[in-house]
Amino acid sequence: MRTVQIMAEWNRALKAHGAAKILFEKRFYEDAVSRSYYAVLHAAKAALLTRDITAESHSAVRRLVGKELVQPGFLGKEYALILAQTQDERALADYDVGLAVPKEVAEERVNDAGRFLEQTHALLKESGLGQVLTGYENP
Repeated sequence: MRTVQIMAEWNRALKAHGAAKILFEKRFYEDAVSRSYYAVLHAAKAALLTRDITAESHSAVRRLVGKELVQPGFLGKEYALILAQTQDERALADYDVGLAVPKEVAEERVNDAGRFLEQTHALLKESGLGQVLTGYENP
């Protein structure tokens, strides 16, 4: 298992989610949506790495999560939806300069990212990484 890579992705996911929460609190809703997506992306990459699967692009992560984690039942379908939704909204939040993300949408994305991290944390523990995940608290 690629423990070092998994932990690097996991730590990046935690940092991105922490940033998303701070940005939301400061009312930077577009940036909170963007960071929420990156929290989900890095958590998904960590989960894929537990199965020795690497993805080099955003679209590959999205496809492989469905194929390798949702279809076999490691993740529920709602987590694939969170990945897809946050990815689509991140693109709008980052590139549509006229877009104003409503507070409720940003809050939902930050919370969705937290739920995705909770589920990914459980997957990482099931993969035998419980000892290296000590100190993790609910995002």
